[in-house]
Amino acid sequence: MPYQYKVVELREKMLGGKMSGDRLEKVLNEHAAEGWRLKTITGADVKGRVGPGGVDGLLVTFEREH
Repeated sequence: MPYQYKVVELREKMLGGKMSGDRLEKVLNEHAAEGWRLKTITGADVKGRVGPGGVDGLLVTFEREH
């Protein structure tokens, strides 16, 4: 079966200044309601919108049947 993948970047600022379990849970549940299931969560330097470098964040990868 072919699959679709979606990667969501979550930065600390998007999570209220720190990695919030409640915020992450909300993101996971929102995507689950659209048929996506969690594939992986990776800690990463996520590029900000302004300037070089990155900020601490997460790359959340979802998968669903196409």
